[in-house]
Amino acid sequence: MIIGVDEVGRGCLAGPVVAGAVVLKRAIPGLKDSKKLTRAQREAFDITIRRRALAVGLGWVAPEELDAVGLTEAVRRAMQRAVAEVMAQGIEYDEIIIDGNYNFLKEITGIPPVRCVIKADDTVPTVSAASIVAKVARDNYMRSIAKEYPGYGFEAHVGYATLAHRLALETLGTCALHRQSFAPVRAILSV
Repeated sequence: MIIGVDEVGRGCLAGPVVAGAVVLKRAIPGLKDSKKLTRAQREAFDITIRRRALAVGLGWVAPEELDAVGLTEAVRRAMQRAVAEVMAQGIEYDEIIIDGNYNFLKEITGIPPVRCVIKADDTVPTVSAASIVAKVARDNYMRSIAKEYPGYGFEAHVGYATLAHRLALETLGTCALHRQSFAPVRAILSV
């Protein structure tokens, strides 16, 4: 068994970084990188993954924690939290596969081997599943919290650095969801 791990929201200007960790008994046909799926496809897969997976874990790092520790440490913490949720479910597994080329779990002792695979979110079904559940969870959070921060358009761009988001930042300034340590956000703050 494999725990697949991936994160979403790394390049956003606002909102949390979220990592998913998934253990599948069998591959689910059609899984691929969450960025290559439509919203409707991701949401349908999310339901299927949660129904069929042996375990699903999510790790969250809020913007203020990210600002305090930096992006790399935030991704590490999100992945550690997601894997810890899976491990707490008592599922037996042989290996952890992380999307990318950096082992964010190398300081954790007592876990099976960790392998980093570039583009695993598109080629390893459990990592694709992790990518999808993390993306759906994060996007749904950003859409729901958008009501508390009207005018920023979080319900549409979910925190990514779109033109609409950058224009809203210039007009409204920052809010509690913005990553104060990110250069485009700092530029707005310095005006």
